[in-house]
Amino acid sequence: MIIVTGGAGFIGSALIWKLNEMGRDDILVVDTLSRDERWQNLSGLRFQDYRQSGDFLLDIEAGVFDDHAEAIFHLGACSSTTETDVAFLVRNNFEYTKSLARFAVRSRARFIYASSAATYGDGANGYSDDHAAIEALRPLNAYAFSKQLFDIWALRQGFLDRIVGLKYFNVFGPNEWHKGDMRSMVAKGFEQIQQTGKIRLFKSDRPEYVDGGQERDFIYVKDAVEMTAWFMEHPETNGIFNIGLGQATTWNALITAIFEALGREPNIEYADMPEHLKGKYQYHTCAEMDKIRLAGCEKPMTSIPEAVGDYVTSYLLPERLLESRR
Repeated sequence: MIIVTGGAGFIGSALIWKLNEMGRDDILVVDTLSRDERWQNLSGLRFQDYRQSGDFLLDIEAGVFDDHAEAIFHLGACSSTTETDVAFLVRNNFEYTKSLARFAVRSRARFIYASSAATYGDGANGYSDDHAAIEALRPLNAYAFSKQLFDIWALRQGFLDRIVGLKYFNVFGPNEWHKGDMRSMVAKGFEQIQQTGKIRLFKSDRPEYVDGGQERDFIYVKDAVEMTAWFMEHPETNGIFNIGLGQATTWNALITAIFEALGREPNIEYADMPEHLKGKYQYHTCAEMDKIRLAGCEKPMTSIPEAVGDYVTSYLLPERLLESRR
């Protein structure tokens, strides 16, 4: 079977949708469902079974899946960039991943895990997914630190020639509604427009960037899971790879795309950068995509205006209409 941890989450549920499209429903969903409503992300998807993440780890340690795992997509993690409980992040994002990686290597299951572009920090050391660059990176928050710990551990264990780590850049798209303040700016911006008719962005406190001119590598979740699933079909390809569009888009351009999808003129307001973010805010990210392309993954990518338009008109607006009728 195929195991997807974090399967009720944003990228995880989108990946299950993609696997269903590929004709696969022999899927074990692993997550930590509690009092939130992430379970709704699984509605309409086809899978064989569900396990809570703690119970699943006990099953792994007991050998329950030794002869049953074809592939493990390990997407489960605490992804909050504002989480300050480092001990929790180390247990949840580092130690848990180590246990699954050891199991996968031992049982020869395909292991594809989520690293993060947050490990690149402020970008001073570039955005190369070459293994030689891993240990030079300096994350800016505890979440990124926990992801960096595993990347370095896997490198030093010699696992990166047998497993795949994916550094997701700024992914946006359907099924992220449950993430609260960690939702993409497309989702939050859409909500702001509906409530106030405008969107607020941070001012720049660096002279080389205009207000709203800060840049990110944004990628539509449908493209991200296309590339993620590609690695299951190509077991000869291993190592760490960037998952991004390969181009930087300004916040102003992203926000303009939201207004255009709604048929409105842009209305952007700029607010001072909060003190707690100064020195920790990324002004530019852009994935280097040569490595994944040279490996043979040449999936066509969706442009930002097209991706934002699809997200807004096919998902956010229908959901808004549904809410108004409840």
